[in-house]
Amino acid sequence: MGISRDSVHKRRKTGGKRPIVRKKRKFELGRPSANTKMGSKRIRTVRTMGGNIKFRALRLETGNFSWSSEGTTRKSRILDVVYNASNNELVRTKTLVKNAIIQIDSTPFRQWYESHYGVTAGRKKKAATDEKEEVSKSNHLKRKIAARKEDSKIGGLLDDQFSTGRLYACIASRPGQSGRCDGYILEGKELEFYMKKLKSKKAK
Repeated sequence: MGISRDSVHKRRKTGGKRPIVRKKRKFELGRPSANTKMGSKRIRTVRTMGGNIKFRALRLETGNFSWSSEGTTRKSRILDVVYNASNNELVRTKTLVKNAIIQIDSTPFRQWYESHYGVTAGRKKKAATDEKEEVSKSNHLKRKIAARKEDSKIGGLLDDQFSTGRLYACIASRPGQSGRCDGYILEGKELEFYMKKLKSKKAK
């Protein structure tokens, strides 16, 4: 028996049974879930209705993640799946689905932050910045970076994550449909919310 999305087998609103007058149809078909895992990129194409194509990601290791408060996006490595509101089984099996909370590598964002503001992200790493050799910059660039420094404020929770080298992010794309695992970095109230959820999960 194939997966079907028909409503022919459903009862009437009154509760009465409806006679089945036809067999299954191609336009009512359903397909098995992709269950995208972490690993070297593996994508399969699926021919869909109207000759369109879906990209079924079976394994993914990277994605584009946006840092919305800074207005920048970087390609980053996916490290772990830590929380899923719909099903804990998807966390245990490390399945990448939309709205899953994951951990990504902070290096691309830290490097951008350092070059943009001239300040190191992560409290523990600030002490080590003096030891580095300064790259020669033009006076114009120095003035530009100095003007930006006033706005270089990261939230406390996010700053702590930079020192660990891992950032919490949320998947916004649908890996089983688009073949991509893109999302955004958690910050502010949303980050606080999920940090509480993770703590209560560990306490159980």
